[in-house]
Amino acid sequence: MKLWPRIKFFKTSYLRTNLPGGIFKVKTRIRDMQELIPINIVIGDRSYRIRIKPEDEGTVRSTLKTINDKIIEFKTQFAGKDMQDYASMVLLWYATQTNPQSGNDASPEFSTILGKLEEQLDRALI
Repeated sequence: MKLWPRIKFFKTSYLRTNLPGGIFKVKTRIRDMQELIPINIVIGDRSYRIRIKPEDEGTVRSTLKTINDKIIEFKTQFAGKDMQDYASMVLLWYATQTNPQSGNDASPEFSTILGKLEEQLDRALI
């Protein structure tokens, strides 16, 4: 019975214009969550429900296809292991690959600028 006034006070303070920082952050997180779409994904033999940005759905699904294809490949190469072993193998493989779709590759202009800076540094150190 003592908790009810606290809950009521919290709800009233939530509606005020001078919101404390923590309450505003909660409201912002809820708004951000509404912009996410739920999708069902399958990795190996397990199904997961996750929330992602709509523009990331294609990337997520293509990554999942790659991961599941690698799991099947490792199952045929290394028979007799359990799913956790295959998932670990795929995780290690994926972490060591360079993914051109991730956008981590430098643009040609950026590479040229870095090359010129490296030459200038080499000249300055000699």
